[in-house]
Amino acid sequence: MADVKKIVECVVNYSEGRDLDKIEKIVEPYRGKEGVRLLNYEADKDYNRVVVTVMGEPQAVKNAVVESVGVATELIDMTKHQGEHSRMGATDVVPFIPIKNMSMTEAVELAKETAKEINEKYDIPVFLYEKAASKPERENLAKVRKGQFEGMPEKLKESEWEPDFGKREIHPTAGVTAVGARMPLVAYNIDLDTQNIEIANKIARAIRHSSGGFRYIKAGGVEIKERGITQVTMNITDYTKTSIYRVFETVKMEAKRYGVNVLGSEIIGLVPMEALIDSAAYYLGLYGFSMDKVIETNLME
Repeated sequence: MADVKKIVECVVNYSEGRDLDKIEKIVEPYRGKEGVRLLNYEADKDYNRVVVTVMGEPQAVKNAVVESVGVATELIDMTKHQGEHSRMGATDVVPFIPIKNMSMTEAVELAKETAKEINEKYDIPVFLYEKAASKPERENLAKVRKGQFEGMPEKLKESEWEPDFGKREIHPTAGVTAVGARMPLVAYNIDLDTQNIEIANKIARAIRHSSGGFRYIKAGGVEIKERGITQVTMNITDYTKTSIYRVFETVKMEAKRYGVNVLGSEIIGLVPMEALIDSAAYYLGLYGFSMDKVIETNLME
């Protein structure tokens, strides 16, 4: 019987979205590696952040991630970093997502191995989060990252915020990294035709779970000065329970309260086909539609 390959996805977030030369060097370790496939990378100048999506065999992906973290550590100086997105490290977030023939338990173990190696090789303190979290209060990435790079030196001294790996001192230029395991999520932004960040923040509060909104939404307002707009930026952590279309329609409804229009929206990184099919079925009024009716689904092994 042939070996059944395990497949994991990793969506690494780095704090560099403007210098294309640096971005290419950070991405290079994912190219030409056996057992690793570079699926996508998207840089955002306003956020000053690049999101890299790779997939492959667990150990091969882990090795490529650790190598890339080393490159980012050399190239990114967090003391000079500015951007609209919350961040605490050069390599900010490293989530592992089990895709095929792999359990969440195995993804958690992979996250722990990766975190340990990052700390040992580069002396970067690492927090485990989401399913890999060592404590309940560390499951939520927003809580882990609160204070950002500038506030981390003091935060690490607090009794409840000792890193899972490493000393209570940030790396002087690379900061702190979070490594975790989670299910697939949808990174989604909705553009508003207003420069008033308070409106974007009010709408974000209306939809996010922590403020009484949708259970599987983490959201905030962001100002995109270059375009003269604001965004409601969010992670949909379980698209099977909170659909993209439901969030989009709610944001449109809330925006009307302030005389603001929705200009459009964008998905960052890759997205499960099921999440888009669900929204397509809603807007087209399809009934009895399922993934079984999608050609690409029937071509998969």
